[in-house]
Order: sequence, then structure tokens, then C-alpha cells
Amino acid sequence: MTEADTEAEADGFRSGFVAMFGRPNTGKSTIVNKIVGEKVSITSNKAQTTRHQIRGVLTTPDAQVVFVDTPGVGKPRTALGEKLNVTARQGRVDADVVCFVVDARSGYGRGDAYLVENLDPDQTVLVLNKIDGMEPAAIAEQLTLVAPLGFSAYFPVSGFTGAGLKPLVEHLIERLPEGPRWFPNHAITDVSDSQWVAELVREQLLRILRQELPHSVATRVVEWEDKRIKVEILVERESQKGIVIGKGGAVLKKVGTNVRKQLAPGYHLELVVSVEPNWQHDPAGVERMLRQ
Repeated sequence: MTEADTEAEADGFRSGFVAMFGRPNTGKSTIVNKIVGEKVSITSNKAQTTRHQIRGVLTTPDAQVVFVDTPGVGKPRTALGEKLNVTARQGRVDADVVCFVVDARSGYGRGDAYLVENLDPDQTVLVLNKIDGMEPAAIAEQLTLVAPLGFSAYFPVSGFTGAGLKPLVEHLIERLPEGPRWFPNHAITDVSDSQWVAELVREQLLRILRQELPHSVATRVVEWEDKRIKVEILVERESQKGIVIGKGGAVLKKVGTNVRKQLAPGYHLELVVSVEPNWQHDPAGVERMLRQ
């Protein structure tokens, strides 16, 4: 820690953890990416896109906010779903402030109400996301619906355009306790390089295959030597393997091309597809696949 860091903290430097919590597809990852200024978490419109606690770090001269992007919480149907719910709830419990993110377009519903039961109103800020393109009257109607929840603050925002995020961040910083810098000034995430590349591959599969992609797909880096990276894509059934590969390898080729555009020049990316039967229904298999 530098002398400058020590002086800043002595003068009331604030730091802490803010959990992004809510149902799947409410835009939690998009908000975090917009706030920190770079993509630290992959996005898609498919449930279970976020499978880890991803930390995005925002450092200002007076504060450091560590945003914990958690998986969306839904009704679990597999061991994977159970694990993701546990991961999300753990991120919420460990946070200084919880941002409960609600999709303004689909509106506050039963799934949101189920999650609210276990939230501390004093600890929670409601973030009404995806207001871009909505009429002011429609936004006001959604805010009226959630007002009786009694949370400490309410912010209508758009993670896509950035509207409303500045006052949200200012409010969050005011609520954080005085504390140390948990990450170096230049850090924006704690995601490892291997986890990031594996996630980029999964993001492209989600975008290219959309509804065809099985929920059971997983990705992991199995080799990294100099600038040669080998990523294994896992599915549960042999029939799913052909979907991921595509006719004549077209899907894998497109995935590889799109991922390489996001890597530094000179990297060689090899993609292989393997079958791991019923891994998402096996707790041990889930732990193994989510470990990077």
C-alpha cells in the first residue's frame, strides 16, 4: 500500500461490498459492466448466464466499491440451479449493501416477491432496471408498486444506457463504512484470466445458438501455454454435441472468431467439445465444472 493510499484512508476513505441480487435476466451484469466501465461479466437473455460471484471494482479518490454480481435466483430444477441459488444468497449475506434489481419492463412479480421475504429493508436498495424506452408514467407506476416494500432507497436506472447510475453509485458510496482498499487502484475485477476466457466462449455460445443451446453447457480452460489456449465445452448428451459443433464445425468456428476479437493479438484458441453425462444433476459434477 502506498503512502497516498494510507493518507486517503485516514481522511475517511470508504470501501465495501455491494451485492447485485434478483431474479434471472434483470440486468445485474449489465449494470455492473456499465458502472466499472468494462465488461467484467458476460451477458445474455438466458437464465443461468452468471454462474459465479463476479466482482466488479470501482475505485474513486474517496472510495472503493466492490460490486458482487450474483447468479439470478429462480426455482431450482437441478443441482446446478441449487448451487447457483446458494452462491447468490451467500453474496447477499456478505454484502454491506444489497441492490435488489427488478426488471421494469416485465414488472414486479411473484418471483421478486419470493426473494424479498429474506431481504433486510434497511440494508437494501431497490434498483428498477431497463427503464430505457419506457414512458415516465410507466416508470412511475412500477415505482408505486414497489414502494410498499419499505426499502431504504429506490433508483430507476438503465444498465444499457447508463441513465440513473451516477446517483445510484453516489448513494452507495455514502452508505459504505470507512475501510481499506480491497483491490489495487487499477483493478476492475477479480476474475482470473482462465475463467474469463472460458466465460467468453460460453457467452458466444449463448448468443449464437440462443434457444438451441442446452442449459447444461459448461466451459473451462484445460490448457494455457504461452499464447495457446485450449477450451473444453461440455454437454450432457451426445446429441447435444452436434448442436454445439454445428454443420461442418460452423458454430465452433464462429465462436472462436468472436472470442479471439476480444483477446490480445496473437492468441491461438482451440475449442473442443466433450460429453459429461448428467453433470448438472450431480452436486460433485457441478462443483467440478464451476471450478476454474
